[in-house]
Amino acid sequence: MSTSVDPTESSRPTDHKLSQPPMTGEPGGEGEVRDRATGKVVAMLGNPNVGKTSIFNRLTNLLAKTSNFPGTTIDRRIGKVELRQGRSITLVDLPGLYSLDASSPEETVTRDFILGNPGPAPDAVLIVVDATNLQRTLFVARQALQHGCPTLIAVNMIESARKRGIEIDLTVLARKIGCPVVGISARTGEGFDRLKSQLDVLLAGPPMPVLIPCDAPDNTPCVAENALTVISDEEACGSCRVCPYADGHLWASALARESTRNGFVASDETTDRVDSFLTHTVFGPMVFAAIMLAAFSLVFYFAQFPMEMLDGGFASLSAWISQWLPEGDFQSLITDGIIGGVGGVMVFLPQICILFFMLAILEDSGYLARAVVVVDRWMRRVGLPGQAFVPLLAAHACAIPAIMSTKVIENRRDRLAAIMVIPLMTCSARLPVYSIVAAMLFPSQPLLAAVLFASAYALGMVAAFLVAFVLKMTILPGAPSPLILDLPPYRTPSLRNALRYAYERGWMFLRDAGTIILLISIAIWFLSTYPKLSDEQFAQDLASRNVVAETLDEAELENLRASADQEHAIIGRMGRFVAPVFEPLGFDWKISVGVMTSFAAREVVVSTLSILYGLGPEPEDESTLQQRLSSATDAQGNPVFTTATCVSLLVFFVLAMQCLPTQAVTKKETGSWGWAAFQFGYMTVLAYVAAWAAYNIVSSFVS
Repeated sequence: MSTSVDPTESSRPTDHKLSQPPMTGEPGGEGEVRDRATGKVVAMLGNPNVGKTSIFNRLTNLLAKTSNFPGTTIDRRIGKVELRQGRSITLVDLPGLYSLDASSPEETVTRDFILGNPGPAPDAVLIVVDATNLQRTLFVARQALQHGCPTLIAVNMIESARKRGIEIDLTVLARKIGCPVVGISARTGEGFDRLKSQLDVLLAGPPMPVLIPCDAPDNTPCVAENALTVISDEEACGSCRVCPYADGHLWASALARESTRNGFVASDETTDRVDSFLTHTVFGPMVFAAIMLAAFSLVFYFAQFPMEMLDGGFASLSAWISQWLPEGDFQSLITDGIIGGVGGVMVFLPQICILFFMLAILEDSGYLARAVVVVDRWMRRVGLPGQAFVPLLAAHACAIPAIMSTKVIENRRDRLAAIMVIPLMTCSARLPVYSIVAAMLFPSQPLLAAVLFASAYALGMVAAFLVAFVLKMTILPGAPSPLILDLPPYRTPSLRNALRYAYERGWMFLRDAGTIILLISIAIWFLSTYPKLSDEQFAQDLASRNVVAETLDEAELENLRASADQEHAIIGRMGRFVAPVFEPLGFDWKISVGVMTSFAAREVVVSTLSILYGLGPEPEDESTLQQRLSSATDAQGNPVFTTATCVSLLVFFVLAMQCLPTQAVTKKETGSWGWAAFQFGYMTVLAYVAAWAAYNIVSSFVS
């Protein structure tokens, strides 16, 4: 065998690392990793789709914590693994990657973590490779060995290799590489006892020497005397050739040939035939559309029942607490502010969890990678990578988890472009507004109402692609990164991993967005409650409207009082203050109040308009609200919700950023409030200009 060690990989300077704050004991920092460990720290490394997550879950018994690398938005998972005689280690699951050459943020933070730059290096590295495709997945193992890390290699999917007729000689593989090698199956649990035993042995003794085969005259392996020393060609063997990048893959390919029998190539004719169909320029998009339609239909279908249960549960909780607390501001704060705020978040949790569960199933099966190939040829034309299509689809449920899912996009420029346009997709919170506007414009024409509804969806998607193209031409120049994607083998999805993934993402949604929404809900309650309108002021207000209280029944008087309270409170005064700003869009001050409150959460506008137009906080049904809004008039007796105003309102809600929790998640994923502010600013300006244009165009055609 003729192989060599590439000095461009092994001797590369290590001082060009991503800037990070010192890893002390802050949450998510290196101090947290060390503080939680009762033993040593092992870093888990490997390509995407080699089963790292499944192995991690089995070793840690699903008891793990997800946090970010310090100073970054890149996830790592930390868990505790119990070994023999009560000893334990801390296992850190690093991002899946194909190289340690630090060409992406994930590769940079992984490389720095392994080298201990900054902070201490891990005590050992557990590298996961794919038994059905050794020649591809061994490349990263070679790079880790060149850095002198004490290493254990886990050859996963050993049972899949046997089914394909691939026999791997683990003894030969271990001797050639120069470190322990264990064959395992994350699906069946085969080999995990031996894996733990080998980890225990590796960490118990002194660092093992690293063996790098080369073509020395005596055909002996190159031995590093100190496993923590980086090996270069000159140090290891004077006769090794110098060849950039290709040498690493040639080494992995040759090693796979020498350690396997009956073939080492994972792909087969059946897989190739299926791929040629699923990635076909004509049939591929058709299959993709059908699968995604089915997947998202299941999301909404299965989420309906738990969402209704949660909604009813919070309503019952609010009613029960109202019975025990005396009427007043404190009761209103608890029931309307806190419980209402938390309930508003929790009601969408089933939809989010089921969405991520379905995406995990599609990814684990191997299909999602094929879908990315299908859409990449379209998305690249407007400056978006193919990997952005799944987050854009997910945004039709909620922008928050969609933005979180952009972690699958490796290139930072591409990730930023996707994050900037995701909120333009129609989320479920916009649907009440679409329904009300469609009902007002076409009360007895359901077909036209459906066309308007679909047009709102289309407007959001077209706007997203146009904005992406503008970003490509301006502040985010350049074409998306070429799609270099390794198509994983088709597998039976793991329900265990999909459930775990859905749980983790659901918890992250509650943790990151729930707190923000709770605070916003309390703030909206305060602004809508104070200052109080006294009875004398209410009587004067009725007199100014020439309304005699005695001629009204109790319900009408209560609704008028709610409307007057809202107008007198801070939120009502803010609405009158900003009314001149929204007047060119055809909005009166009451609609302006609804728009202002909707910047906290879009769905708030319906309840706000309900109160301001005298129906109380909970109208009997949607048709009642639609009829009241359709018949509403201004001081001169002119209709408030004209055709032009309705279209303007619809366009504004399609395009505006009216979700502060989304802004918080944008800040978290981009690492900067600047990008969140830019997103809010451009979407607000776009919504305003488009709504103004829509109002004037429709007004010129409809009197």
